[in-house]
Amino acid sequence: RMPDHERYDSVLLSLAQQMAGGVPELFDVVFGFLNRKTDFYTGGGVDKARAMVLGAFEKHGAEAFKQEEMKKREREAAARRLEEARKAADKKREEEEKAKEQGPSIVEVTDEEAAEFERKQKEKKEAEVKKDDVKKVCDDDEDEESKKEAEGKIAPNAGNGADLDKYSWTQTLTDVEVRIPMRVTFPLRAKDLVVEVNKKHLKVGVRGQPPIVDGILKADIKTDTSNWIIEDKKNVVVTFEKVNNMEWWSCLVEGDQEINTQKVNPENSKLSDLDGDTRQMVEKMMYDQRQKEMGLPTSEEKKKQDMLKKFMAQHPEMDFSQAKFS
Repeated sequence: RMPDHERYDSVLLSLAQQMAGGVPELFDVVFGFLNRKTDFYTGGGVDKARAMVLGAFEKHGAEAFKQEEMKKREREAAARRLEEARKAADKKREEEEKAKEQGPSIVEVTDEEAAEFERKQKEKKEAEVKKDDVKKVCDDDEDEESKKEAEGKIAPNAGNGADLDKYSWTQTLTDVEVRIPMRVTFPLRAKDLVVEVNKKHLKVGVRGQPPIVDGILKADIKTDTSNWIIEDKKNVVVTFEKVNNMEWWSCLVEGDQEINTQKVNPENSKLSDLDGDTRQMVEKMMYDQRQKEMGLPTSEEKKKQDMLKKFMAQHPEMDFSQAKFS
């Protein structure tokens, strides 16, 4: 669930972007507001007000330094792992070169041993041919299923959503953001709009005109954390959380153009924000996606292949060349 303070991030970010002076001007506006509309300075005294400001500053400053320190440690750990992998590769290469220099050893064998060796080599070759035939059948079935599933769908945009004629949307595993341009000739105000965000339905448009978005959402959302703002006085930006934070949406509302979720890039999500089990599942999805893109087996397919290889090694007399596995 999104922390309470993060509910206002989009509003504050929009304010900061509209101010030429950036963050300093935002501070000036906030403290000016406290002066004009509240008793922040006079209610408990200036010293107390200053202590409140410094307390908030030190709290979030400490958290920022803590996060930066964690990132630094992660970078150092990654650098160490890379160095260890490089050393291991160098050592392996040196051992292979040394073995080549020494040359193959020559051992005299009997006729019976030679015949036994040839028999095992022949069985090994036959087993590999059978395994390749089984893999080809499995891969052909999977490719056909993937092709059917992807027909009529578009590739996701950089935010794992879609850029459509009337609006664009992006998503992570937990959140969705919808950006809707309002084609009007006047600066938009809240009273000019109709924005309805329900658990299963989204409606956005200019009052008195047909809605631009009006449909059933792909899945249920959390209405208590939903939010919308007017950006640049001409765009409406709606954000909300998914109820099921373990699925990628193929569309925003039913009936719209769908994206191919197999092409979704999970790296755009904040993995560090997920709990242990969820993060492990997402990382597995990322691994399987990369394997598919390179034409390599996924984690489940690799497990099946390893089991099949082990079984065939134990039972070379069994023929699976005509079998189909799913």
